[in-house]
Amino acid sequence: MTDLDETDRAIIAQLAANARLPVAKLAQRLGLARTTAQARLDRLERTGLIAGYTVRLSEEARRSVIRATVLIHITPSAQTAVLSQLRRMNAVELVHTTSGRFDLCAQIRAGSTLELDQTLDKIGEIDGVQAMESLIHLSTRIDRAL
Repeated sequence: MTDLDETDRAIIAQLAANARLPVAKLAQRLGLARTTAQARLDRLERTGLIAGYTVRLSEEARRSVIRATVLIHITPSAQTAVLSQLRRMNAVELVHTTSGRFDLCAQIRAGSTLELDQTLDKIGEIDGVQAMESLIHLSTRIDRAL
């Protein structure tokens, strides 16, 4: 996002807060002509800076889901195989490579503590996983994710 100017960043910020914001309202909020806002939006989509639009659930809706971050230490040569196994698990939402003591950071979604426990067991059984540490998410205090 280094080639973006202030207007592009403002468009992205507005859409991050409400992806269903009509272009006319977006233009009004940013003090732009509707055609200018539409052209900017089209360019952001065409260049791939905006890859799509999504739904963000309210905190109330998210309360029925248990989420955890799982820090995973793996055998270096096993990364491809471990990632392949994690991809097959529906409960795994995100996986990042990391620096430091752990190699991977996975976000897990479960409907119950039993389901979370079973998922953690499955991750621990993957060949190449040497150690892991899980952190259960309790509540969301700040969410600026794009």
